[in-house]
Amino acid sequence: MKNTVQVGFWEKLARIILKNRITILVILSALTIFFGYQWKNLSMTYTEANLLPKDHIANKDYQKFLDKFGEEGNLIVIGFQDKNFFTPKNYAAWTELMNGLKKAKEVDLVISLNDLKKLEKDTVNQKFVLAPFIEQSKALDPAYLKTVQYDLFHNLPFYEGLLFNKESGSVRSAIYMNKALVNTAERKTFILKDLVPKIDKFEKTTGIDLKVSGMPYIRTINADNMKGEIGLFIGASLLTVSLIFFFFFRSFRATFISICILIVGVTWSFGTLGLFGYKITILTAIIPPLIIVIGITNCIFLINKYQQEIKLHNNQAKALQRVISKIGSSTLMTNLTAAIGFATLMITGNELLFEFGLVTSINVLSVYTLTLFIVPIIYSFMPLPKAKHLYHLDKTYISTLLNTVATVVKGKKTIVYIIYAVLFVVSLNGVRQMKVSGSLIGEMPKTASFFKDILFYEKEFNGVMPLEIMIDTKKKKGVMKPATIRKMDELQNTISEIPELAKPVSVVNLVKYAKQAFYNGNPEYYQLPTSQEQTFILGYAKNATKNSKENLMKAYVDSTGQYARITTFMKDIGTDEMAKVEGKLRKKIDEIFPKDRYEVTITGKALVFQKGTTYLAHNLIESLLFAILTIAILMLYLFRSFKMVAASLITNILPLCITSGLMGYFGIPLKPSTILVFSIAFGISVDNAIQFMAKYKHDLMQNKGKVKKSVFSALRETGVSTFYTSVVLILGFATFTLSSFSGTIALGGLISCTLVFAMFANLVVLPSLVLTFEKKKTKKEELENLEK
Repeated sequence: MKNTVQVGFWEKLARIILKNRITILVILSALTIFFGYQWKNLSMTYTEANLLPKDHIANKDYQKFLDKFGEEGNLIVIGFQDKNFFTPKNYAAWTELMNGLKKAKEVDLVISLNDLKKLEKDTVNQKFVLAPFIEQSKALDPAYLKTVQYDLFHNLPFYEGLLFNKESGSVRSAIYMNKALVNTAERKTFILKDLVPKIDKFEKTTGIDLKVSGMPYIRTINADNMKGEIGLFIGASLLTVSLIFFFFFRSFRATFISICILIVGVTWSFGTLGLFGYKITILTAIIPPLIIVIGITNCIFLINKYQQEIKLHNNQAKALQRVISKIGSSTLMTNLTAAIGFATLMITGNELLFEFGLVTSINVLSVYTLTLFIVPIIYSFMPLPKAKHLYHLDKTYISTLLNTVATVVKGKKTIVYIIYAVLFVVSLNGVRQMKVSGSLIGEMPKTASFFKDILFYEKEFNGVMPLEIMIDTKKKKGVMKPATIRKMDELQNTISEIPELAKPVSVVNLVKYAKQAFYNGNPEYYQLPTSQEQTFILGYAKNATKNSKENLMKAYVDSTGQYARITTFMKDIGTDEMAKVEGKLRKKIDEIFPKDRYEVTITGKALVFQKGTTYLAHNLIESLLFAILTIAILMLYLFRSFKMVAASLITNILPLCITSGLMGYFGIPLKPSTILVFSIAFGISVDNAIQFMAKYKHDLMQNKGKVKKSVFSALRETGVSTFYTSVVLILGFATFTLSSFSGTIALGGLISCTLVFAMFANLVVLPSLVLTFEKKKTKKEELENLEK
C-alpha cells in the first residue's frame, strides 16, 4: 500500500512540474536573483578557525586571557640575516621603513633597531630612564654603526632572542598592530597596500632579503591566496565535469543544461553563505566546487534515464514523466544521504564545522531540487534526442565492463569476499598508524614565500606561534612581590630549556634589565636582584614606569598588578609533541606555584587550535557513527529489509577503511581538512548503493520475486550511471589537488581514492552480498528452473 502511495506521489509531482513549467522557471529565476543579491554580504574570515565548542575549558581559559591582556596574535615580525646591514645606506632605508610603519593607524607600537631604547640610571631622580640606543646624529658614520653592531650583540641581553640572535647575527623588529583592528578588514588593507609595498621598496634599495612573519601577516596572505583559489576550484571543477560529461553523453545541449544547473547551484551556495552572514573560510571556500561535483551526478542520473526511456519507446512525455517519478525518489535518497554525511558535522560542537555542514547539506538538497525541476522542463521544450545522443548507451567498453562484473558476481563471489577481507585487514593495520596533527600552519601552502619565512623564524627564533602562560597571584600587586618574580624566573628557565619553545618574555626580563642598568649597563648583571638589592632597584623600576608611554613591559602585567603573563613562541610542532611540551610545563608549574596561592593557565592560539584538532578527531567516530545510523534508518524505511541495509553498509564501510589505512601508511595526519573526508566520502559513496538497491527492489516486484534476474537487471541499468558518476566524482574531487593548501590537496586526493574503491564495491561487492543474503531464495529459483 505504502509503495502505491509513494508511486502516486511521484507521478503527481511529475504532472505538477510538467504542467507548471513556466511558473517554476520564473520562481527558480527569482530565487537565483535573490541568492545572487546575498553575495554582497560575503567576506573573508580574518581570524583563525576555532575548532572547540565555546564552552570548552580551553576556550574559557583563552577568553579569560583575552579579557585581561587583549588580543595576543597582533605581532608582525620583520627580520633579516645579512652582515652588510650596518652601513649608512642600509640603516637609513631601514629607518625610513620603520618610521613609515609607525605612522599607520593600524599600528600601536614598533620596536626596532633604529629607535631601540636602553635603560639608564638617573641617580638624581632615583629612577631609570629609557635612552636611545643609537644616536641618530652619528648614524651616517660607518665606524659608529660597527660599534652599534657590537653593542647590540654583546651588551643588551634583554633583547636577545627577542630582537636578535647572537649566534647567527639575525635581527628582527616587532610591529604590534592595533588590537581593535587586527581581526578586521583594515588589517588586509594595511598589510597588502602599506606593509608589503614598503618592504618591496626596502629590498630593492638595499638588496637585503627581509623575512616577514607573525599571525596577522600569515593570516592575511593566506586568506588572499585562498580567495584566489576559489575561482580556480570553481573553474577547474566546472571544466573537468563538463568535459567528462560531454565525453560520456556526446551531447552539447545535455552538457549545456548541466553547466547551467551547476552555475545556479554555485550562485545559491554563495548566496546561502551571505544570507546566514557566514565568512569564507578554508572549509566554506570548497562548498561551491563540492556542489558542482555532487550536482553533476544528479544530472547524469536524470539525463541518462531520460535517454534510456527515449531509446525504449521514443515517447518524450512518457520519458519525462518517468524521469521524475522513477529517478526522483532514488536520487532524493542519494542526496539525502550525502546531505546527512555533511550534516553530521554539525553535531561536533564546532562553529566552523557547523557552518560548513549546514550550508553544504542545504545546498546538496537545493541542487537536487534544481536538477529535478530544470532537466525535465528544459528537455520538454527541446526535440527528441538523436541517435548519436543515445549511442553511448550501447558503447562497447561499458557493455564489456558490465558483462565482466556480471560474470564475477555470478561465479566468483568467494574471490570477491577474499579480496574484501584482505583489503580490510591491511587497512586496519594502516589505521593503527594514523596520527593527529594540530599544526596551526600545517594547512598553509608550503610553496608560499611566507611559509619559507616561518621556517626562518623557527630556525633563528624558535617559531612565531604564540604560547601564553597567565599567572593569577590572587592578590592585587602580587606580581611584583619578590617571591612571585623568583617563581616566574624559575618557570622561564624551564621554558628556555625546551628546544621547541623560544626565549620567554615577562616582567621578569624587565627586573633583570633594571639590575643591569643599575650597574651602569654591565651585561654581567643581567639577573634578578638579590634580597639586598631588591628595595632600591625595584624602587627605581617603579619610578621609571609611572605614567610612561614607553613602558615596553606594561602589556605583561594587568592594571591591578594581580595578573602576569609569560609569552613565548613555539615551533610548528605536532599534537603529540605539543602534549609533551604542555606536560613538562604543567609539571613545573605544579611544582613551583602552590595552587592555594596561584592559578596558572597555559593558553594561546596555537594551543587552542591543537586541542581543537584533537577534539575533532575524538568526535569523528561519534559523528560518523551517527551518519551511518541515520542513513541506515533511511535505507530501512526505503527497502524494508535489514539484509539489504546490511549489504549496503558493509559495501561502503570498506572504502572508508581503505582510506584510513592509506592515511596511516602514507603519514597523512588527521587534521581539520582530512577529518572531513570520512563524512563526505561515506555520504557520497553510499549513493550508488541506494540507486542499485532502489532499482533491485523495483525489478524484484516486476519479476515476481526472482532475485538473480532482478540483481543482474538492476546491475546493468544502474551500472552505467554508477560508472559515469564515479568517474566524474573521482576526477571532480581530484581538481582539489590543484590547491596550494596541503589540507585541501589531501582532502581531494583522499576522497577520490575512496570513491575509486567505492565504485569497485558498489559494482561488485554489493550485488554479490545481495545474492549471498538471499541465498535461500536463489536456491529455490534454481530448483524451480531445474524442474521446468
